[in-house]
Amino acid sequence: MQAIIQLTNIAKNYKIGTEVIHALRSVSLEIYKNEYVALMGPSGSGKSTLMNVLGCLDSPSSGNYILNGKSVAQMADNNLAEVRNKEIGFVFQSFNLLPRSTALDNIMLPLIYAGIGKTDRLLRGKEVLEQVGLGDRLTHKPNELSGGQRQRVAIARALVNHPAIILADEPTGNLDSKTSIEIMGLFEKIHKKGNTIILVTHEEDIAKYAHRIVRLKDGIVEHDYKNEHITTVAMS
Repeated sequence: MQAIIQLTNIAKNYKIGTEVIHALRSVSLEIYKNEYVALMGPSGSGKSTLMNVLGCLDSPSSGNYILNGKSVAQMADNNLAEVRNKEIGFVFQSFNLLPRSTALDNIMLPLIYAGIGKTDRLLRGKEVLEQVGLGDRLTHKPNELSGGQRQRVAIARALVNHPAIILADEPTGNLDSKTSIEIMGLFEKIHKKGNTIILVTHEEDIAKYAHRIVRLKDGIVEHDYKNEHITTVAMS
């Protein structure tokens, strides 16, 4: 089986003044289609840097990154932007929604970048809003939605281009526990439909929804194991 993501000896260094920070040190990792992986680790472990590399938001200092059979480690910025828009859907802790735009307009933004026509944009935008249970909130702006609803809009936006991979960075970090469970239930549904999900979290109870847990410490993979006690959400 071909890995959808192959990282080989990935390192990422930052220079701050005269000091070199080794955020990642020789990380090798394979993630397969339809896996559900949690990246864990304390602050400063390298998990956010690894997520930025995986999401093509940052390039590694050395090593190789193959995504869907293509080497992205040395890609030019415009190629990386295309990969980000088509292959990966992003969900962030702070939602990253445009405050003056409706839920539907926020969702259709990646489709505009992808050059999709207006009729198709509207169809697809409405379809994914229905998928996340917000079909009746098309015209609501972010300030008219609860935190959980805003995260659902963000998830719908991540899904709109049919990406193979969903990268979620602390997606429940700004939500109460009840809403967090609802959002994790939504990720469960998305995973069952065939998406590969990579979840970055420092919360043990959120990581337990993933089927595989990768723990980082000081820029290296400390543990990588199958989750034998997966938490699931009872679907209504």
